Amino acid sequence: MVEASEEVYSSLRRRFKGELLRPGDCGYEDARVIWNGMVARMPGLIARCADVVDVRRAIRAASEIGILTAVRCGGHSLAGFSTCDGGMVIDLSRMREVTVNPEARRARIAGGCLLGSIDTVTQKAGLVFPSGVVSHTGASGLILGGGTGWLSRRFGLSCDNVEGFTLVTADGSVVRANSKENADLFWGLRGGGGNFGVVTEFEVNLHPLTSVVLAEGLTAEADIRRLLECWRDFMADAPLDLKWNIDLCLAPHAKRVPIELRGRPVASSSLVWTGDPEVGYPYLERALSMCNSDSMSSKVVSFINLQTMADSDFPHGRRYYTKSGYFTYLDDNSVDRLVDAVATFPSSETQIELAYLGGTAAQIGAQDTAFGDRSAPFIMNLLANWSEASADGGNISWIRGLFNRLRPAMKPGVYVNFMSADEQDRVPEAYRERWERMVAVKTHFDPNNFFRLNQNVPPSNSGQRSSHGWPAEPLR
Repeated sequence: MVEASEEVYSSLRRRFKGELLRPGDCGYEDARVIWNGMVARMPGLIARCADVVDVRRAIRAASEIGILTAVRCGGHSLAGFSTCDGGMVIDLSRMREVTVNPEARRARIAGGCLLGSIDTVTQKAGLVFPSGVVSHTGASGLILGGGTGWLSRRFGLSCDNVEGFTLVTADGSVVRANSKENADLFWGLRGGGGNFGVVTEFEVNLHPLTSVVLAEGLTAEADIRRLLECWRDFMADAPLDLKWNIDLCLAPHAKRVPIELRGRPVASSSLVWTGDPEVGYPYLERALSMCNSDSMSSKVVSFINLQTMADSDFPHGRRYYTKSGYFTYLDDNSVDRLVDAVATFPSSETQIELAYLGGTAAQIGAQDTAFGDRSAPFIMNLLANWSEASADGGNISWIRGLFNRLRPAMKPGVYVNFMSADEQDRVPEAYRERWERMVAVKTHFDPNNFFRLNQNVPPSNSGQRSSHGWPAEPLR
C-alpha cells in the first residue's frame, strides 16, 4: 500500500494545485485526524483538493493504481469512513465556497463545506438551509445520508431541499444529476450516501428564517416515564413549527442545573418553535409543564446560535459509538426499557437521543428518494460518548445490549448517518424495498466499487468495468 500511495503521489505532484501530504510532512498529523477518536488511521497520502480538476485527477490516479480511497468533507463519519490506513484520502476542506441567490432562494454549496460555512453565508440573506445540529459537521456526508435537524418537520430533510448535484464519478467524469438529468442518480444521491462519487457542488433551496423560540427543561428520573408517554402522543398532532427532542442522560454539574439533579439521570427536553412566537408559547408551556420548574427556560435565539449550541457537547477527539432505529409507536414496554436504562449509563456523556420526525419530512413518498420509508416517526439514537480507550468495551457492549433489548419493537430500517462501522449487514435494512434500485444505480456509476468506504451498496457486477456513456470532460 505504501508503494501504491507513492505511485499516486508521483502521478499527481506536478499538476495538483492543492496540497499533497504524506506521513512526516508538515501538516500531515493534523490533517489525518478525524472527529471520532476511536478511529486513528495513517493514510499513505492526503490529497487536499483545490478544485474540481484536482478531484478528478486524484480519482483517476487512484483508480488506475487501485489504491484504497476515502473521501473527507468534515471528517464526521461516525464509522470512520473519512480516512483509511495506507491508502489515499481525498480531502475537500479547501472547497468551501457558498454562493447565495436571495431572490431565487437558492444556493450553490461546494463539496467541502461545513454546516457552519453554509449558515454564516445564508443568514446574511435571512435564509436557512435545513441541516444538522452541530456546526462543524461536514455538509456533504450529512446531505447524502439524508440530513435531519431542527428544521426537518418544517422544511423537510436536507436531501429533500437539494435541486441538483455535480459530482465526479469513479472514472473521473463530471456528472450532473437533477430531476431531468440522470434522474436515477439524483434519486440515489438523496439518501444513498457516498456510494456514487465525490459531490463537488450542491444546488439547494433556502427558506426565510433568522430566529426561533428555544425552550429547554429537565425532568427528574421519577417522572421520565410520564414525560415519554406524554411526548409520544403530543407530537402526533403537533404543528409543523414544533420540534421537540428528548435526550435521556446524566445531568451535568452546571450552574444552570438545579443542585438536586446534577449528576442524576434526567430527560433533557429541547423544543424549537419556528413560527410566530405568540402562537407557539402555549405548546411550549404545555411541554415544559413536565419539567423541573427551576430548570426551565424559554427565549428567542438567532438561528446561528441554535446551530452552534451543541458544538461543545460533541467535540473532536472523543470516542463515539452508536446504534439507532425507528419506532412506528413507542409502546409501553419500550418506554420501560428506556427508563430502566437511564440508571446504568456507562459514561457521563452517553445519552439516548429521541426525536419525532413527521411533518414535512414525512410528506415525501417512500419511493421518491433513496432515504427510505418515512412512516415511522420516532427516531432513536443510542450514543455512547467517552474519552479513554480503556473504556471502549464497556461503552460498546452497553449500547449493543440496550439496542438488542429494544429492537423487537422497532420497525425495520436505519438512518445511515447514525450507523457505526460494524453495521454493514444493516445497510440493506436502510434501503429495504429500494435496495435493488440502489444496486442498479451503483452498478452503472461505480461498477468496480471504487467508492466503498461508506455504508456500502456493492455493485452487482463488481468485477467488470463499464462506460457511463458520456464523453469525459477534458482536464483543464
